[in-house]
Amino acid sequence: MSKIITLPKIEDPRGNLSVIEGNTIPFKMNRVYFLYDVPSGAERGGHAHKNQQEFIIAVSGSFQVILNDGTDEKVYTLFKPNQGLYVPVNTWRELRNFSAGAVCLVVSSAEFDESDYIREFNEFKNYLNR
Repeated sequence: MSKIITLPKIEDPRGNLSVIEGNTIPFKMNRVYFLYDVPSGAERGGHAHKNQQEFIIAVSGSFQVILNDGTDEKVYTLFKPNQGLYVPVNTWRELRNFSAGAVCLVVSSAEFDESDYIREFNEFKNYLNR
């Protein structure tokens, strides 16, 4: 199940620090990428993964993550850099409503593999119903 995970936050007058290590998230990290300079009104995502898990963080600014497991849809608004959204396998995701200057950091359980992606929602629903 998807869930918000709060990262450790080390507060300091010089600036706060949060860390992802060891068992902070429920999978081993194999790839990290980030989205930035997303134009106003643009959407990202629009796919599901068969095997890859992700942890999505709004490092700066805010955006919405819409998750669909084939039955239910949930909308999460991410805006705290010490909180992220765990996205399990077989979950359709869309990212919308990026604020100006938003930076979306994604920690992934796998390296890029195009065959792991399902890029059409109807194909995703058919995949789940096999």
